[in-house]
Amino acid sequence: MTKFLTTCILTFFLGNGFVFAQDKKTEGLVAKDTVQSNDIDPLTPAKAAFYSAILPGLGQAYNKKYWKIPLVYAGIGTSLYFYIDNNRKYNQYRDAYKRRLEGYNDDKFSYLDNSRLIAGQKFYQRNRDLSALVTVGFYVLNIIDANVDAALIQFNVNENLSLKPEIYPNDVTFRPNVGLTFNYTF
Repeated sequence: MTKFLTTCILTFFLGNGFVFAQDKKTEGLVAKDTVQSNDIDPLTPAKAAFYSAILPGLGQAYNKKYWKIPLVYAGIGTSLYFYIDNNRKYNQYRDAYKRRLEGYNDDKFSYLDNSRLIAGQKFYQRNRDLSALVTVGFYVLNIIDANVDAALIQFNVNENLSLKPEIYPNDVTFRPNVGLTFNYTF
């Protein structure tokens, strides 16, 4: 009986030693976050607009919309070309009119009378001013596009939010009704 009691006590102490030697891990329930948080930087639109104001197209590059850069330079470059061309022609007509007032008729506009030279000046001056306005317009549009695009990049667009047009028949007159449905899925 002593052997049995000694074996039981020895087994008890040795068995408990293994139990206490294990690491205690407390695992609690960890809930996964289903809504992903997008870090929104409120200064991003202002930074993109600033870059576009410094150098046209730089804000589009900051927004990683590289395909818009040739459009920006095409718009500004074309209107700038027309400004320079109309300014050159305006100066030609003006110089020819000044020479005509001094009594010279040996310029390339000798076939035109004074009223036609004045009309040409006004025409090219108006087109030059309009081209300058269009150039400034494209420059400002470049800045606005970079600002708006940077703001819309941060906008959350996923499948939970949808907006779609819907055509359904009227129950009384059987004419088609046009509606707009706005769905939000939680």
